[in-house]
Amino acid sequence: MTYVVTESCIKCKLTDCVEVCPVDCFHEGPNFLVIDPEECIDCSLCEPECPVNAIYAEDDLPKDQENFLQLNTELSQHWPVITEMKSPPDDSDDWLEVKDKLQYLDRALP
Repeated sequence: MTYVVTESCIKCKLTDCVEVCPVDCFHEGPNFLVIDPEECIDCSLCEPECPVNAIYAEDDLPKDQENFLQLNTELSQHWPVITEMKSPPDDSDDWLEVKDKLQYLDRALP
């Protein structure tokens, strides 16, 4: 099993979760983080650290977020690993309560 970053992270990209990951399984895109399911050891340390509740255990994914397992798998193969906490985007607070953000996901290399 793996943990999965979901839609709430898009445009917020808060990196509190990265700091606690013992295996460096987080990857950074322009406006989103993903977890590499091959690297994740299911330690659960990242889930409570996420300020926007964007991280779920694979088995606990809400139905409307199940597509994010595939997105995490796909994008982790292209985006670089992130191992340290960074400052969030300047407008991240504006996106904290926004729903249906998939349309804003930037898949480009950062």
